[in-house]
This record gives sequence, C-alpha cells and structure tokens, in this order.
Amino acid sequence: MTAVATGAVPGGRRFRGLDGVRALGALLVLTTHVGFETGDSLSSPVAGVLSRMDSGVAVFFVISGFLLFRPHVRSWVAQEEPATSTRRYLWHRFLRIAPPLWVAVVTAGLLLEPSTASVRTLVRHATLTHIYGDVPPAYGLTQMWSLATEGAFYLLLPVLGWAATRGRVSRGAVLTRLALLATTPLVGAGWMALTVDAGGKQGVWLPGYIGWFGAGMTLALWQVAREAGLLRESWVDAVAARPGTVWGLAVAVYLVAVSPAAGPYSLLQPSPGQAATKSLLYAALGLLVVLPAVARVGGVEPTAVRRLGGRTGRFLGDVSYGVFCYHLVVLELVEQALDYEIFTGGFLRLWLPTVVLSVGVATLSYYLLERPLMRRGRRGERTASRARGTDHPAPDAATTATSTSS
Repeated sequence: MTAVATGAVPGGRRFRGLDGVRALGALLVLTTHVGFETGDSLSSPVAGVLSRMDSGVAVFFVISGFLLFRPHVRSWVAQEEPATSTRRYLWHRFLRIAPPLWVAVVTAGLLLEPSTASVRTLVRHATLTHIYGDVPPAYGLTQMWSLATEGAFYLLLPVLGWAATRGRVSRGAVLTRLALLATTPLVGAGWMALTVDAGGKQGVWLPGYIGWFGAGMTLALWQVAREAGLLRESWVDAVAARPGTVWGLAVAVYLVAVSPAAGPYSLLQPSPGQAATKSLLYAALGLLVVLPAVARVGGVEPTAVRRLGGRTGRFLGDVSYGVFCYHLVVLELVEQALDYEIFTGGFLRLWLPTVVLSVGVATLSYYLLERPLMRRGRRGERTASRARGTDHPAPDAATTATSTSS
C-alpha cells in the first residue's frame, strides 16, 4: 500500500500554528532566565513555575524534529527523490542559525562587563563546539548549549532520515517506525540518568535530548501517513481536534514537572531518577503543546490554532530565534543600566524591559540581517525549481525550525 495508491501528499506546507507555539516557547525561555537572575525561580512562592519554564527547550526541539524530518517522510511516502539535497539542507541551516549567533557572540564579548571570556571561548561558542571539552560558558551566552545540541541534531538528521525511509511503504512499515520512534524518549531519559553520576558535560549532548526530537519526528510520520491514507482516523485525530483539551493535558504535565519528582529548581545535581523523570515529562509536554498545531488532516483548523498563526503569531514566530540569541545579552545590559544586584528580586522590573528590548532587537535582526541573508543565500533556487517543473518549498517552514532554547 503506497502513497501513490492512497492519495496525494501535500507539498511545501507551512504549519502556521507553529508560529504562535514558537513565540510562546521564546517567552518561556526568556522568563525562566529572568526568574533565575532575580532569584524568584529558586526561592519565591512561584519558584517551581518559573524554574520549569526551561521546558521551552523541549517545545522547540519537538518543532525541529517535526519540521526537519517531515520532508524525508513525504519523499518516502510519495516514493520520490528528496526535494532538497543534503548539501542544500545544511546550507539552509547555516544561513538560518549562524548570523544571529555570531552577532550575539561578538556583542557579548564587546559589551558585557565583566567579560571574562577569552577569544578561544567566544570562538568555541560561535562554532557551537563549546559543549565538548572543558570550555566555560561565556557571559551572556549560557543558553547556547541548546543550540549546540540542536546543531548536532541537524548534522545527524540526514542519516536518520535516510535510515528511517528505506524499504516499501505500507501501513505496517509506518507502524513499525512509529513504534521505534516512540522509544526515543526512553533512550534520552536513560542517557540523562547515566550522565548524572558520570559528571561532565555529557548531560547536554544530543543523546540526552533525542527523545524530544524523536517526539517531533513521530508527529511528522503520523501526520504525513494520515494525509496519505496510510493510517486510518483514530482517537488521536479526535483529541488533536480539541486544542483546549490537549493543552489542558500539557498544563497537567507541567504541574507534575513542578513537583520534586523532576528534581531541584536550582543548579544542584538531581538524582538519576529525577533526571530521567524530567526528561520524560518534558518530552510529553513538548509533544502535547505542538500536536494541535500540526495535526490537521484536511478540513478546517480549530479556531485556537488559526489564531496562533495569525499576523501577531507569525511576526513573533519569525523573530523568536533572535529573541533566543539576544535575550541574555539584553538582560545583562538591563541589569547594568539599572545597577541591579543579582538574586535580589524585582522580577517585573527586569522582565518587562528585557521582553520589550529583546523583541525590538530581534525584529531589527530579522528584517535587516536574517531574512535578507536567507533570501540572498537562496537566490536562483526558485528559478531552478521552476525549470524542473517542481514547486519551490514554502517560505521555509524548516528554516523556522531553529530552536529557541534555554
């Protein structure tokens, strides 16, 4: 049973609801960092709520897994050659993540005081290799560990995509792959449990987060298979059609993660069980947050999802990567301007200017740097695709998959 026999597989489609989800994730990540700087995520009455907003990392890893794996699944189900070569895919990834990353690294090195980062440390951050080896996190760039982890996923994805899309297309083949992908959160949780005792930086390497990317890959395979008629309508469709219910479940998972079961709120080392539990809870949370935004198979999207993809949601989604790259530099500069002493409270005093200025800087970055460079870097691709008689990919759904991480 192939996709050719069961119906067409839609092409370069933009999942507009993901824009709002991306914006929400950016806000979560920014807020948890402000909470740490003020000390409110460590000892205030809402410490757990603020601390667990680092789950925004899981949301963005799920989005990346979905958007970047989906083209591989589409090509397999349609029994076509991949629309994008590995070389072009990696070039697109580089265009998307490198310019804002480099601006943030240079800005942090020049403007933040006290800046103790050596040139070597800044270069390691700029090349996303700082999580490997004994490299101290640079002032204002501590969030970049997650971008380095995501960069490793970018490099591995062509291999994963190739391996997962070999063989004949059938309902059984889809179900087998779904079952295998469903085990990835267990792999990630196991890695996190083992690295707690091992020490070192292994806890921020890709294996510990493969389950979060795997959750997105699972959604991609399910969604494409449903559109092609390889999977029948099920309870998943019924649940996903009710975003309020799904997001209510996500809130419930979040509240469980706030409990001591997921470990301490501070930087103290969790137990192996707590590390594994947190990993699994965040994988479930990320999947539940993203599911309603990608689940539509024909018909009309729920109102809540359409609103997420409205004008405001799309704008905030476009600039969310810039918010990720620049918000800690902005936060540190706000603290300097206010002569703020760390861990002395005053959450809103720091949060409001950090949000406003981060969005402002990210907006300038997107429209003056990121989008022009992406368009210039793709010059000629649209003409070439038309000459081949194929559709050019949508305004890069995959391009916007870049994580906004903690």
